Amino acid sequence: MSEFLLPVDDDPLTQPFWEACARGELRMQRFTASGRYCWPPRPMDPVSRTLEYEWVPVSGLGTVWSVAIPHPPLLPAYTDLAPYNVVVVQLDEDPALRMVGNVVAAADAPLNSIDPHAVEIGQRVRAVFSPVGDMFLPRWVPVDT
Repeated sequence: MSEFLLPVDDDPLTQPFWEACARGELRMQRFTASGRYCWPPRPMDPVSRTLEYEWVPVSGLGTVWSVAIPHPPLLPAYTDLAPYNVVVVQLDEDPALRMVGNVVAAADAPLNSIDPHAVEIGQRVRAVFSPVGDMFLPRWVPVDT
């Protein structure tokens, strides 16, 4: 059991996402009628109003769209890790496809493994999958340009 706040991984709607993360794959929900990606997942496409969707692999490449450095830490489990970064990454597949996460040095590195002031908007990143508790969380590592 982890002291960190973890997402719910037994929801039937998101279970395919977490199963893919455990395999080291980033998959996104895509509605079949509109071809629209959706994150976070939802049961109905707001564009076509259909319920049919699939989980498709995506490249895992993206750009830091926003960055924040939490001060002070709000939860005890994060106190020793501060300062660290929290980012919103815009995935290459769709400009509206954005995920919240952290830029780290490697999949198994702690949240504070990179100087949070070194993370910049526009920085290229790729997804890695960090073991936390019984699950694998998508996080991001810098892409060398």
